[in-house]
Amino acid sequence: MPDDLMAAANLHKHFPGVHAVNDVSLHVAPGEIYGLVGPDGAGKTTLVRLLCGALHPDSGTVSLAGFDMVDTPEQGRERLGYLAQRFALYEDLTVQENLRFFAEVRGMPAAQWRSRSREILEFVGLAQFLDRRAGQLSGGMKQKLGLAIALINQPQVLLLDEPTTGVDPVTRQDFWRLIIPLLAHGNLAVLVSTPYMDEAMRCTRIGFMREGQIIREGPPQALRQLLAGQVLELAGEPRLRLAELAAADPGVETAQRFGQMYHLRVAPGQADAVSARLRAAAGAEGVRIERLHPIEPQLEDVFIALAEPEGGS
Repeated sequence: MPDDLMAAANLHKHFPGVHAVNDVSLHVAPGEIYGLVGPDGAGKTTLVRLLCGALHPDSGTVSLAGFDMVDTPEQGRERLGYLAQRFALYEDLTVQENLRFFAEVRGMPAAQWRSRSREILEFVGLAQFLDRRAGQLSGGMKQKLGLAIALINQPQVLLLDEPTTGVDPVTRQDFWRLIIPLLAHGNLAVLVSTPYMDEAMRCTRIGFMREGQIIREGPPQALRQLLAGQVLELAGEPRLRLAELAAADPGVETAQRFGQMYHLRVAPGQADAVSARLRAAAGAEGVRIERLHPIEPQLEDVFIALAEPEGGS
């Protein structure tokens, strides 16, 4: 689409024995957050590296802010902020020195990066730590410094590859409180790959990736409706035997544990029949059912269903 800040069409990337990215197309408009989710090995990081120009596609096209990443890669990178999954800070340099280094690598003049660094450090909450060595920062503070570096050039496109992996839930929430306001002015497009479904729910649209392909795409709520009427919540004792009875029912496609409960994904139109059979089977064995009723599908339920290989159950 003409107004998209990020667009990829028919991307392919092979490695020996692996078709890592297989005919992927996507677009992200200003003000959008596109969430990329999928199981390990689905091709998410390879796709992100293709989008930022770190890898060249075997075929297909990528454009950032209107610049083709094959024909005019430098112009595209000037408008890009990128936070890699394992971003390497220079731990012997201070917060300020790290920002200066990456700003100068991008060709920013001193007057510009000094002004911008003060602004961005205030934004991420590191202004009082500008003289602290990066190696002495906590994991959450390193994450914020990585974001500050990705934003130093005021990008139009921000690529985040699993940016909150390995940090605690509170720090993850803090990180997202920084990301959301960036979209307020409508001149930024964000793509984030994440293993966390609560983060995916914050995205404008989600692409589910499996075996190198985006197999389903849409707003989070629309994707949840893919399993409408097909998820039952089950609880009771003894829990293990109850799960075995559920898994043995012919109408149950999967039984996944969610905390103290189980989510049963049932075949379309089978919720009432499965409930009746389970109550009868549990009663016959003296297994107590405390809860068994339909619930609104969670994004995790959809993820589990879409992550299954073709022909899987």
